[in-house]
Amino acid sequence: MKHFLLTWLLSAIALGITAYLVPDFTITSFPAAIVAAVVMGIVNAIVRPLLVLLTLPLTFMTLGLFLLVINALSLVLVAYLTPDFTISGFIPAFLGSIVLSLVSGLLSPLAGKG
Repeated sequence: MKHFLLTWLLSAIALGITAYLVPDFTITSFPAAIVAAVVMGIVNAIVRPLLVLLTLPLTFMTLGLFLLVINALSLVLVAYLTPDFTISGFIPAFLGSIVLSLVSGLLSPLAGKG
């Protein structure tokens, strides 16, 4: 349980850092980032796998690069479902998904192995 809460907190921090670094990617408060982290976990668990499955031929043809588009679309959905979290367009979502992946990768060792 402690590992889950730490991972959730680190995801919220990663979203906050991403909002700071990417223009037009806005989170108004830390509680909004915490809610967005929960919604992001749900979207990544339910919606994203369906999108990956449905777009498998396109992902295969682009050698996996279409997964970046799927990540951006997932972030747009999270922003739509979360109050006080806005992304103004596809380009900020695309850049935000890349930055979020990098920041999350840098923060994930802090969570430990559980």
